[in-house]
Amino acid sequence: MTAMNRRTALGAILLTATSALFVSSATGTVAAEPKKIVFLVNGNLGDKSYFDLGAKGMEMIKQKYGDAVETKVIEMGTDQTKWLPTFQDVSEQDYDLIVACTFEISDIMTEVAPEYPDKTYVLIDGVMPYDKGDYGNVYSVVYKQNEGSYLAGILAAGLLKDGTIAASMGSSLGFLGGMDIPVINDFLVGYIEGARSVEPNVKVAISYAGSFNDAAKGKELALAQYRAGTAIGFNVAGLTGIGQIAAAKDTGKWALGVNSDQELIFKESDPEMAARVASSMLKKVDVTLARAYDLYVDGKLPVGATEAIGLKEDAVGLAEDGNMASLASAGLKQKIADAKAGIISGAIKVSSGFAVDPAALEALRTSVRP
Repeated sequence: MTAMNRRTALGAILLTATSALFVSSATGTVAAEPKKIVFLVNGNLGDKSYFDLGAKGMEMIKQKYGDAVETKVIEMGTDQTKWLPTFQDVSEQDYDLIVACTFEISDIMTEVAPEYPDKTYVLIDGVMPYDKGDYGNVYSVVYKQNEGSYLAGILAAGLLKDGTIAASMGSSLGFLGGMDIPVINDFLVGYIEGARSVEPNVKVAISYAGSFNDAAKGKELALAQYRAGTAIGFNVAGLTGIGQIAAAKDTGKWALGVNSDQELIFKESDPEMAARVASSMLKKVDVTLARAYDLYVDGKLPVGATEAIGLKEDAVGLAEDGNMASLASAGLKQKIADAKAGIISGAIKVSSGFAVDPAALEALRTSVRP
């Protein structure tokens, strides 16, 4: 081959390679930049509940999408003065999706989201005032926790009524809320209505800790309930609620977990504590977060609106394995299954803590006071 022919052949090879590169780019086979998602924790991980589930959801996203996504969890701590600056700092960075949980973040997103219209925000278990501003870049999703709590009420009252929990342990149910606010009272209202479907004259001791991050206070309040005759208590208080499970361990009484399967969480680290968790009312933050990212990737995330999900969407429910499997009788399990089906079909209507007025709520709490 002559020098001229060799140069011609080399030129053809280079032209072919260059053309292939452009074709590859045009057809989308060149690796795209990974999407970036951050989960901002308005507190700390280790609550064995809400925030830990959110972190688990981030792990689920990474496992599913691999190198196509970068995930990060930032713990903002309990000093609320640091939350807004953190949100602003993160929004200045190159994250595609910014996720946070709980009603406490609603005001911050209300302030930050309009300043960064090119960012997409997800607010889990909080509501944006869509009718009062331009929040078309925020998707908020809330839970029908009253539906899951209705099932928890059936379980707690049923265990007492059929004697599975001995009368010597007490004659009332308990409820420990983090704060006296609508989302917590949504649990309470469903819990009471479910319990009343089993025992119309049920009594429920109700306490609010005023904090979601004080396990010592939760234990103090729960011990007071147990000593006064509560046999099984339902904690809806984040890290504070861990104190209730610890109190159940100390007294030999029973507790209901919340959000995640708290029996399973403590099964290895503290089996004696896990043994006192009859079941947990699940609020599936992990599944919700992973679902939101799926919708985002598919271009179907309903930004600018609030979505409410419950039993029908398998977003709430009861942990039915572990202790509940052996504690609940076949008849009680069937009653719970029937109630679940009734709620999904619409045959059973569960009242909402968001809809009840303050006077009616106070009357309800007074009516079940031990």
